[in-house]
Amino acid sequence: NPGQVRMSLGGVGRNIAHNLCLLGTEVKLLTAFGDDVSAQKLAASCGELGIDISHALQIPGGATSTYLFISGPEGDMELAHSDMDIYRHLTPQLLSQRQKLLSGSQVLVIDTNIPAESIAYLAENCPVPIFADPVSTAKAVKLQPVLGRLHTLKPNRIEAELLSGVAITDEASLRAAADALLATGLHRVFISLGGDGVFAADRSGERVHLPVLPAVMVNTTGCWDAFMAAITWAYLAGTDLTGTAKAGLAASAI
Repeated sequence: NPGQVRMSLGGVGRNIAHNLCLLGTEVKLLTAFGDDVSAQKLAASCGELGIDISHALQIPGGATSTYLFISGPEGDMELAHSDMDIYRHLTPQLLSQRQKLLSGSQVLVIDTNIPAESIAYLAENCPVPIFADPVSTAKAVKLQPVLGRLHTLKPNRIEAELLSGVAITDEASLRAAADALLATGLHRVFISLGGDGVFAADRSGERVHLPVLPAVMVNTTGCWDAFMAAITWAYLAGTDLTGTAKAGLAASAI
C-alpha cells in the first residue's frame, strides 16, 4: 500500500515533558528505556531539550516502547499498534527507590502506560498534586481505584464515560459525568471533546465549555499531550480554571 512513512520521537509522558520544557518548566522524566537505537535517540533529544532523565531506568536488551499508527487522509488515526511491555519494569519497588524525587516535585504527571499497582503506589505515597492522563479506554481503568487521590484528570469523552459511569449524550450529561468524577474527591477535570472543544470543572462549582481554537489539522497525535502539559504549566502559574483550559487549547492547536 503506497503511502508516506515517518518516524518521530513520541510517547505520552515524553510528549508532555517536551511541551513542559518548551513552556519553560523544569522537568524530570522517570521512565524506562530499552537498549537500542531508539533509546539513544530519545536520550540525545531529552538532553537537547533540557529534560532530566538521570533517574530513568535502562533495561539491558530491552526494546524501547514504540507506537505505530496509520493515519487517514484527514490526519486522524485509522489503526494503531503499541509495544509498551518495557514499562512493566516501572514497579512500586523501583518507584520507592525514587521516593525523594517524587515527593519533592511540585506536580507529578502520570500516564497509564505504567502498571496499575505502580499507579496505586504513587497515589498512596506521593504527597504532591497528581495530574493523570488516562491515555486510552483500555488503560483508563487503572485510574478507577485512585480517582479520589488525584488532583487533575484529563480524559476524552469515552474515558470520562468509562470512569464516571455516565453516558455523555448532551450538555446536561456532560456536566453529570464531570460531577460524578469530582464526587470521588478529584479536584479538577478537563474532558476533551475533539472538535467540540473541552469541558472543564472543579470542586468549587466552576464549569466552563470552550470551543477549539481555529487551526489547520495536520495530525491529531500529540495534541492532547500538549494540552496536558499546558494545564500543568498553568496550574504552576496559579491560573484559574478558564485560563488553564484556554492555555491547554492553545497548546493543542499549535
